[in-house]
Amino acid sequence: MAAGDRRALARAITLVESRREDHRADAATLLDALGHEKQALRIGLSGTPGVGKSSFIEAFGTMLTAQGFKVAVLAVDPSSARSGGSILGDKTRMERLSRDPNAFIRPSPSQTHLGGVARRTREAVTLCEAAGFDVVIVETVGVGQSETVVAEMSDLFVLLLAPAGGDELQGVKRGIMEMADLILVNKADGALKDTATRTCADYAGALRLLRRRPQDPEGFPKAMCVSAAEETGLEDAWAEMQSLVAWRHEKGHFAGRRAQQARHWFEEEVRQGLLARLTSESQTKTRMEELGRSVAAGQIAPAAAAAAMLADLRGTNCNDHKTET
Repeated sequence: MAAGDRRALARAITLVESRREDHRADAATLLDALGHEKQALRIGLSGTPGVGKSSFIEAFGTMLTAQGFKVAVLAVDPSSARSGGSILGDKTRMERLSRDPNAFIRPSPSQTHLGGVARRTREAVTLCEAAGFDVVIVETVGVGQSETVVAEMSDLFVLLLAPAGGDELQGVKRGIMEMADLILVNKADGALKDTATRTCADYAGALRLLRRRPQDPEGFPKAMCVSAAEETGLEDAWAEMQSLVAWRHEKGHFAGRRAQQARHWFEEEVRQGLLARLTSESQTKTRMEELGRSVAAGQIAPAAAAAAMLADLRGTNCNDHKTET
């Protein structure tokens, strides 16, 4: 995998995405053995459905590979709440980029994970870095303003918007737009070019009302126009990304952000491990089902049942500790 074997990388990502206990142990060993000499630029990309995320990634990624960069794309597809299945059609939407020898595209299902990314996307990013890729693009599901988890695994968070987005402008007050480093108004071509220019100006004006973040130089975050169809504005957007990353490296924000993200994911792993106990240990699972039935029957309030469950877990931990000592 370290030699850039795309098949080996694909198998490694399949391993870290597996939920089997033996696979989780093997994945942990693999991730722990990886070196950290290679650091790719991690770009998180979000936007509403139909804004042209796949088209933009293909045009943007092809531009980067033409400049000699190796590009990995981790595309997260929404999963059905009923069947759990996903279409995973990103490779067909990025046909040109998928054939590029300097590119790697991996679609993954979001499953039940919220925030626009899959449960193990962060580990997949680490694997892509170890495989020698220079730029890793994480494309989120694209469902709205709650997709902020990708900001915790990327160095740059890019928000792609369509011309005449209407009510989307209100989102600049709070939520996903506050976290964006760069807002790109796509489809700035043909009959929509003038509309895109006006929309971009609206966003630029709204961004000036936001409080400047300490990790941003003067002028950021900013809004720009791009066209994936005509492949215009892409080089300017890339230049702005490089400028922002260089400034953050110089001021120490880049390394500080990576360290903060590592701690965030450590804490998230602990939380997920505790949640897994509720369904993996028979005693805990039985107690959960008992309290669940009581809540459904109206015999106990949900908050009281949750407090009782947490008390039971604390008691179990104390007993385990006494046994060990």
